[in-house]
Amino acid sequence: MKQLIKRELIALWNDPWQLALVSYIPLVGIFGLWWLFSAGLPRELPVAIVDQDQSQISRMLVRRLQANSVITPIHYQDINSAKASMESAETYAMVVLPFQLNRDLLTGHQPTIDIRYNSQYLLVGKLLSSQIQLSLADGLKSKALLKQLAAGVPMAQAEVNLNLVKTQVSALYNANSNYVVFLLPPILLALGQLLAMLVFANSLNRELRQETMTEWFSLGTRRVLWAKMLVYTPLIVLQGRLILTLLYQYLGLPLAGVFGQLLLAQIVMLLAVWLLVLTIFFLLQDAARVISFCTALFAPAFPFMGITFPTQEMPQLAQWWRKLMPSSHYIDTHVGVVSYGQDFSVFVQQVTSYWGFLLLVPVIVLLARRVRREWPAEASSQPMNEAP
Repeated sequence: MKQLIKRELIALWNDPWQLALVSYIPLVGIFGLWWLFSAGLPRELPVAIVDQDQSQISRMLVRRLQANSVITPIHYQDINSAKASMESAETYAMVVLPFQLNRDLLTGHQPTIDIRYNSQYLLVGKLLSSQIQLSLADGLKSKALLKQLAAGVPMAQAEVNLNLVKTQVSALYNANSNYVVFLLPPILLALGQLLAMLVFANSLNRELRQETMTEWFSLGTRRVLWAKMLVYTPLIVLQGRLILTLLYQYLGLPLAGVFGQLLLAQIVMLLAVWLLVLTIFFLLQDAARVISFCTALFAPAFPFMGITFPTQEMPQLAQWWRKLMPSSHYIDTHVGVVSYGQDFSVFVQQVTSYWGFLLLVPVIVLLARRVRREWPAEASSQPMNEAP
């Protein structure tokens, strides 16, 4: 086994791309994503404002919007130009203050303030929608109070009428609604799984590129595979440990549980990734198609985790696809450890969700035997160069 591990390490050292995947490329990706989300919360997002009333109340509402740190109002003369700005991504939302807004409020009518946002930007759109409504409601509350006082309603009763129900929204595990806490861990997990797939697939494809499959079979298929896993599993787990250290020690994100469960869950997830890659490798036996198929399989890992979109609302085919990705099983453990500080007994129950991947073991054995029988025949069928 030592010789096989040494063989794999020499091959790793002589492959610049593979060496980059296990060394500096993950570091660049981790720190690049951290820099991207380092602000924590979106701020000063451009919002198109169309003020058709040009009254004191409409200007006051615009000032309320400008006072919100999330919003940067940008004035447009008409609705068409404001719509064009949204379509070209110059602004993310639009607010139309209608003509005679002030008069309708004073005369008891109910004017309609048109609020639109670009739903393609899912998180940004929802954030702007809520912040715009809060700012406008706060600005209109003073006008409603004056209207009730003018009607003879006592001040105390008027304040009660305006605040019949008070709503408080508190994030249990993300008190500041920080996007680093919310988005960065699952994004890094999705990219880490994709990186692990590339590392292992490249190690297998190297046997095809260098035409060493016969040597592989002569050394023992299982022994070579164990050597590959013993080399690359610790390297990928070390990258996972680096991500956890960055998030929960250096950045100080809230962590209710301990690292131990997360590291064990990462190892189980990696073994499931290895099984999937092995199945695809022995099934396709083509370096380009193996990478393409694996990338297509693992690419939608982030949306399939259920962090930003409820997976129960996905089509049945998407839910089956989700169960094929080990990251979808790991994310339950990650959320349980980070947010709830779950017990080890819960972790053991979550690990049982990987049982389906064990069904790939006999499939891999059968495919490997088939390839071993066919490989010498394919090699011998190639024409040999004739001696001059």
